[in-house]
Amino acid sequence: MKKFVILDGSSLIYRAFYALPLLTASTGEYTNAIYGFSNMLTKLMQELQPDSLVIAFDKGKHTFRTDMFPEYKGTRQKTPQELLAQIPLLHAYAKAFGITFLEKDGYEADDIIGTLATKAAAEGLDVMVVTGDRDALQLVRKNLRVMLTKKGISEMKVYDEAAFEEEYQMKPMALVDLKGLMGDASDNIPGVPGVGQKTATKLLLEYGSLENVLENIPHISGKKLKERLEENREQALLSKRLARIACSVPELAFQEEEYGIRPDRKALQEFCERYELRGVWRNYEKLFPASEQGALFAETEEKPSLSLAYELLEKPSALAPFRSAEPLAVAVSCGGKAPFFEAEGMMLLALPDARMGFVRRQSACWSHAMELLSSQKEVWGMDGKKLCHAGFLQQENFFDLTLAAYLLHPESSDYTLASLVREFCRDVPAPPSFACMEEQLAWEVSAIGELGKKLRQELEKQDMYKLYSAMERPLAKVLAAMEETGVYVNREHLSQKSEEVGAKLLDIEKDIYALAGKAFNINSPKQLGEILFERLGLPPMKKTKTGYSTNAEVLESLRYQHPIVERILSYRLLAKLKSTYLDSIGGLIDERSDRVHTSFNQTVTATGRLSSSDPNLQNIPVRTEEGRQIRALFEPGEGYDALLSADYSQIELRLLAHMSGDEGFIRAFREGEDIHARTAAEVFGVSLEEVTPELRRKAKAVNFGIVYGISDYGLSRDLHIPRKEAAEYINRYFARYPGVKAFLDAMVEKAHKEGFVTTMFGRRRNLPAIRSNNFNQRSLAERMAMNTPIQGTAADIIKLAMIAAHGELEKAGVRSRILLQVHDELVLEVVEEEMEEVSKILRNAMEHVAELSVPLVVDINYGKNWAEAK
Repeated sequence: MKKFVILDGSSLIYRAFYALPLLTASTGEYTNAIYGFSNMLTKLMQELQPDSLVIAFDKGKHTFRTDMFPEYKGTRQKTPQELLAQIPLLHAYAKAFGITFLEKDGYEADDIIGTLATKAAAEGLDVMVVTGDRDALQLVRKNLRVMLTKKGISEMKVYDEAAFEEEYQMKPMALVDLKGLMGDASDNIPGVPGVGQKTATKLLLEYGSLENVLENIPHISGKKLKERLEENREQALLSKRLARIACSVPELAFQEEEYGIRPDRKALQEFCERYELRGVWRNYEKLFPASEQGALFAETEEKPSLSLAYELLEKPSALAPFRSAEPLAVAVSCGGKAPFFEAEGMMLLALPDARMGFVRRQSACWSHAMELLSSQKEVWGMDGKKLCHAGFLQQENFFDLTLAAYLLHPESSDYTLASLVREFCRDVPAPPSFACMEEQLAWEVSAIGELGKKLRQELEKQDMYKLYSAMERPLAKVLAAMEETGVYVNREHLSQKSEEVGAKLLDIEKDIYALAGKAFNINSPKQLGEILFERLGLPPMKKTKTGYSTNAEVLESLRYQHPIVERILSYRLLAKLKSTYLDSIGGLIDERSDRVHTSFNQTVTATGRLSSSDPNLQNIPVRTEEGRQIRALFEPGEGYDALLSADYSQIELRLLAHMSGDEGFIRAFREGEDIHARTAAEVFGVSLEEVTPELRRKAKAVNFGIVYGISDYGLSRDLHIPRKEAAEYINRYFARYPGVKAFLDAMVEKAHKEGFVTTMFGRRRNLPAIRSNNFNQRSLAERMAMNTPIQGTAADIIKLAMIAAHGELEKAGVRSRILLQVHDELVLEVVEEEMEEVSKILRNAMEHVAELSVPLVVDINYGKNWAEAK
């Protein structure tokens, strides 16, 4: 039986778009939806092996259904511009791939699918409809199945008649009767108000069809249900008509030969080159391998081949060939949980002759191999911090490929070896299935050997090797030491605080219920929306497919319109702190050390800042009482007397003054003035003595807002003032600090010209969206161009300060040690007799780590817990 596959292009590209992060070509054009669609198409063609295939697509918003019911799909959110821009690319991709692309005025993709699918099934073909829309399930019948995307574009479920009946307890065609009764919020099909799926299913099982249900209203139990059915009789019938897929679209005949797959290799190659879609080309070659070499994106150098042959090294003398080789690549198998990793075996690769040798942990050769890796020889490897945990001491000549790749592509979310090989070494074969640890390590170390060459060259080409060697590599060793040390958390206080916050949440719940006039599920956006916007009559800001939006932005905008909003915000904050910290930290305390060992992530943020996880210490609120209570749980461990907090004062504003060269800004910092009061005086035209706390608060919002490229809209929202007034503040600010305006404009101009911006230390952030035709994306990229040099430089400085402070503390031989890094703050565990010495070391390391035109100032405080120190 021949296979005919029909793709719901409208549904699938939408899912592909949201399944992947925004990807762009160097031109700023978005490509993530096409890449995701290509992944799905490749998987389907491999699994289904279709004889013919077609893509159906919506032509426009006006269809015969909107003629019947103008509000049809009226609640749907506007399609993102970033997705709309990729629709023409899908047309071009389908054409080059040789796949028929169908759309028709007045009809939806569903109707094209219904017409072709039912005709093909009637002619005896094995038909598979692939969609993310459950409406298509009504088409299921003999020879016609529906493959439904359940999650993103990767998890699928196939429905035939038996699978549908098992889930719905009725025939597939009854789905339209079900929609007639219960409606469909996503398509704005009204149905019968108050009738859900459970009630609708029960009625249909008893009466068979919507029409029979309506004829038997007198016999249906439940007074309210009867009334609803009677009052909405016509609406229910209309809903059924709206839900039914048209299976006889005019001028749409099924002719199998028209839908064969006829790829145009050259056209697809040009398409992939035009939009830099290497992954799409690789997908195509999986399906249609080239008969000759030299396909798309060919390298000028000869293709390397990976030899996975290795020898078992058991005697120290077997290391002789590796002692004379340089560089030396290493891949290590580790067991255990961070930060207590234990090495199980290592594979060495001698470059350039590609000789490989495996060393077992129990072998007599192990300690000699470790000494070899700790020598002055250049060593290449992955995830240096993990190697530190496993006992491999990093030397200055260690080349960490993970960190190198991060510097080259800081916006990526995947720095695994397999991913980096796909990106940088397209000629290296993908990792096969491994029979044992040794085979896996052989592939890894061979890939490291090829990858190391590319990354080293690229770092040097982009002038970032010094950034790597002087900052990121030595920092990994410092972070490893901090993670292994961990921080003590008072279990008793943790339990008490959790109970206390739980009781407070119950009190806030009661307040919310009293203000609402009824009890409801506060955590349900649907129920909360109904309370706020229907029961209490607050103005709705925006709607989603499932109802009113009640996200943080919406609630903030309503904060002063009803007291319930303030209580809901408090409830959400406390609930989040309780679940994220109070209820989870206990499970993170290590039984061996009795401490929490957070992981500091060096390759997560695009700006260069560190992040942390398990627990995430970066997100503890800084200026709230709730945040202070969380910090109070962190205490000095046994043998230590206090926690010390060393925090940079206004580092980003000081960097803005230095990098902009604005004389007024620089003078204010040099003279030790209150910069927010000075800004208030300048912007509002008053003397320093006349600056009120309210004016200072507004000036502070302007100061920090400027660093992040804030708009008049953003400032108006933050200060709860009219947008026009916010614009005036910003204009006055730039008039008083012209150097700042010139600097920010220069950063945006540089980004437009070069496609990237850099920090003072050479850290680069690529901004491809700066060339986008989409205004919102281009504006976001321009704001990033303004704040990245400042925020990234601040991140660089705290990293250099950590390296310097750690080194000086070790050199001084003190017991006091660095525990945590959070934003611009270092937290140390100290003993009383070392406090003065440690403070001096920290102040010197942090305040003199960079030469600026304004002073770097560090605030140092002590306490019996982190809250007191902060």
